[in-house]
Amino acid sequence: MSAHLAASLIGIALILLILRDAFETLVLPQTVTRRFRLTRLYYVMTWFLWTRFTSLARGEKRRQAALTIFGPLSLLGLFTVWAMILIFAFALLQWGFGSHLDLVRGVAGFGADLYMSGTTFFTLGLGDVTPNSLSARILTVLEAGMGFGFLALVIGYLPVLYQAFSRRELNISLLDARAGSPPTAEELLRRHSADQAAFERLLADWERWAAELMESHLSYPSLAYYRSQHANQSWLAALSTMLDSSAFAIASFDGPVGRQARLTFAIARHAVVDLAQIFHTVPRAPEVERLTPEGLARIRAQLSKFRVPYRTGADVDQKILELRKLYEPYLHALGDRFWFTVPDWSPSSARVDNWRTSAWEKITNAAPGKVRAELELHEGDGEA
Repeated sequence: MSAHLAASLIGIALILLILRDAFETLVLPQTVTRRFRLTRLYYVMTWFLWTRFTSLARGEKRRQAALTIFGPLSLLGLFTVWAMILIFAFALLQWGFGSHLDLVRGVAGFGADLYMSGTTFFTLGLGDVTPNSLSARILTVLEAGMGFGFLALVIGYLPVLYQAFSRRELNISLLDARAGSPPTAEELLRRHSADQAAFERLLADWERWAAELMESHLSYPSLAYYRSQHANQSWLAALSTMLDSSAFAIASFDGPVGRQARLTFAIARHAVVDLAQIFHTVPRAPEVERLTPEGLARIRAQLSKFRVPYRTGADVDQKILELRKLYEPYLHALGDRFWFTVPDWSPSSARVDNWRTSAWEKITNAAPGKVRAELELHEGDGEA
């Protein structure tokens, strides 16, 4: 096999590889579980290098800032890799077909083919290098059309991705006043103890959120690398909180709340398992017990305070434990994969909700008590 023929075959293979990879990543609304994909290899390598670089940063804020950059930066990097490989592949084809180019300056060779491929892909039309044979003209037209379509596809893809990100973050932001920062099941149950109807509606909203999370992140896995606005919030922490709260409600409540908790738990557990599968994370048991007896006692004491009927006993505790085993190993596997902290059932220490730490809140701290009181959320009344 001649070198020119080998170059042509390699070029064709690379073009087909990129077209398939781009189609599966940007267009195909289904999960691709094949292990050997260029996009998957790219994210595995870049995430490994990025996290090693991030671990060298001093201070938690700097580490979180570096991790936040990775999502959008990696996506731009992926587009760049695709474009570079396509340009190189068409240059191989031009060279393999004999480098039939007219040059205003310079000498013919692979360097000229590479330059011709780059100006064609980005449709620059400089005119200093032009094809002078039928095969070279056909390759030029094909590459120009592919480059134009590639750029259009990328431009059209970004709004779709950011719309999905915005929808995901909306409920995460709302969870701040409902379950604390970071969110925990104990806080969520405490703040909704007085109004079980509001708790049921909340579970219904999060059933839909979990379904949207699963659909969007399975279709566009790069979304999983996009982090929330605040370092103490994440899609995994929100999912963990709703799974914990639903597990407690299933074991403890009857009626509409228990029924809705089962529906929310089912789709949330489905989401966490499927996400763990597509990212090839191995489930593992938590190293530290997330639900302490003291935390469970505090939740039940709050329910008793508002005279909320609930079940208790050894069988209820066993039921909660069995439900936790269905999702906790996957949560911790995903936490390890994305450098997220899986929150415990109870707040680790006294902390201020994110909404209280804004610039506006700092101003109102010095405001008269009457104005301050109007800004307070009445926790535990079901409206938080």
